[in-house]
Amino acid sequence: MEMRFPEVETPDDAALEKGRLLFAGETEFVKGVVAMDGLPPADRVEVCFAGRSNVGKSSLINALTGRKGLARASNTPGRTQEINFFTAGDIYVVDLPGYGFANAPVAVVEKWQRLLKQYLSGRQTLRRVFVLIDARHGAKAVDEEIMSLLDSSAVTFQVVMTKVDKLKGDALQASLDKTRAALAKHPAAFPELILTSSEKGTGVPTLRATIAGIQ
Repeated sequence: MEMRFPEVETPDDAALEKGRLLFAGETEFVKGVVAMDGLPPADRVEVCFAGRSNVGKSSLINALTGRKGLARASNTPGRTQEINFFTAGDIYVVDLPGYGFANAPVAVVEKWQRLLKQYLSGRQTLRRVFVLIDARHGAKAVDEEIMSLLDSSAVTFQVVMTKVDKLKGDALQASLDKTRAALAKHPAAFPELILTSSEKGTGVPTLRATIAGIQ
């Protein structure tokens, strides 16, 4: 029987080079957005990264771009409450606020959740959301909440497992199985997983190639 949500196959040399070139040039922070009227013009393809607080999102964006300080990593989960836009080649890479366990007042969290929903459902140039899941835990209920939001917004999402270097063998397999079981319930889920480690560089060229292939 064919496995559902297998790990993506290693791209061929041409695709890997296309991904390398996309992120080899100048990558710049454009702006942080706190309201829909602050969004930059929808004049290019966008991909965005979503993940619960402390999943390693900033570290992965920095690894993709090869610039350590581009996306701000924080030791305080939930500190970043803006939608942050970066350019990479001719696309936007968008860093969404971390969800879950935010150390912020309820009113602030509610406002930022509303912005998130408006952005996800209303941005015509958004081609794919990469939902980051910590391999040490697998998909959690809070991850399924964002997946359900993406289902209802009709936005394709692809799961990227982070910190895969922290697990081996049966432990990693159990985490993948848990995540695959969660994904089976979500019609907007892209049918392949990408396994990454920002620290080791695992999967980063594959993720670059995947993004470059979306254009």
